[in-house]
Amino acid sequence: MIHTQGWPLDDAWGGGFVYHQENNQVALGFVVALNYRNPYLSPFEEFQRWKQHPAIREMLEGGRRVSYGARAINEGGYQAIPKLAFPGGVLIGCSAGFVNVPRIKGSHTAMKSGMLAAEAAFEAIGTERSGDSLDDYDTALHASWVADELKTVRNVEPMVAKFGGTAGTLLAGADMWMRTLKIGLPFTMKHHKDNESLWRRDLVKPIDYPKPDGVISFDKLSSVFISNTNHEEDQPVHLTLKDPTVPTRINLPEFAGPEQRYCPAGVYEYVEEDGKPRLQINAQNCVHCKTCDIKDPTQNINWVVPEGGGGPNYPNM
Repeated sequence: MIHTQGWPLDDAWGGGFVYHQENNQVALGFVVALNYRNPYLSPFEEFQRWKQHPAIREMLEGGRRVSYGARAINEGGYQAIPKLAFPGGVLIGCSAGFVNVPRIKGSHTAMKSGMLAAEAAFEAIGTERSGDSLDDYDTALHASWVADELKTVRNVEPMVAKFGGTAGTLLAGADMWMRTLKIGLPFTMKHHKDNESLWRRDLVKPIDYPKPDGVISFDKLSSVFISNTNHEEDQPVHLTLKDPTVPTRINLPEFAGPEQRYCPAGVYEYVEEDGKPRLQINAQNCVHCKTCDIKDPTQNINWVVPEGGGGPNYPNM
């Protein structure tokens, strides 16, 4: 396994990973925190640039793409955990945000949360309860080692977001050691909404990304093709706008239309129609990452659940 931090990002935060697998395959990806400020930044293009690093490129030369995918990671930590139980269901694992970001690990907490949920459900069935909420699971989770582990690292993401990659990492490391030694800092830092971090287009410089070489770096549409994503053509579009005038009235003139760059699947594009720009939504391309629902500066995009069976079909992922 290889994990990287920072490069090629400038004022944004993130890093890459490489996992070696069987059959001479590697799984690699690049993570970009969605609190970045430059609306011209494209997480997909940063991933393509990252692959050109000599240490990464040498592992990929002579190979071919097998699959492609993308998703948003809810890594806000302990203070971002939502209400876990509701009538008819519970949130477990990554859906509830139990990933330990500094350890880049979440399988162990996901499994434990599933065990706790199963125990709560078993007890409810044993007492012939039905139709209510498994609040016992919520209570048990917050009393378990899952909560203890997440509390230890709860200031990591906010510190990096506030103080940057270098200083934030050093401060986060000190905070984790102090908490491990039971000396913890007497405060918990808060998060800020990712959609509120974008600067106006006139305050930043556009980013000139190199064209894909078709060998190591690739374009979005050919990447989406090998994600095997598919939605029935006659189903309702699952990407909706609360106000259809907002994209051309606010997002494009003020933020240079960031939805066409933060989306890793080419779902959103601005086209000319009768001499005026119009936002076109190519919902068929959607790989269900939900970035648009999070990063849209005006929170005008509402990602709703598509019809069953639709979406990406990842092999070996």
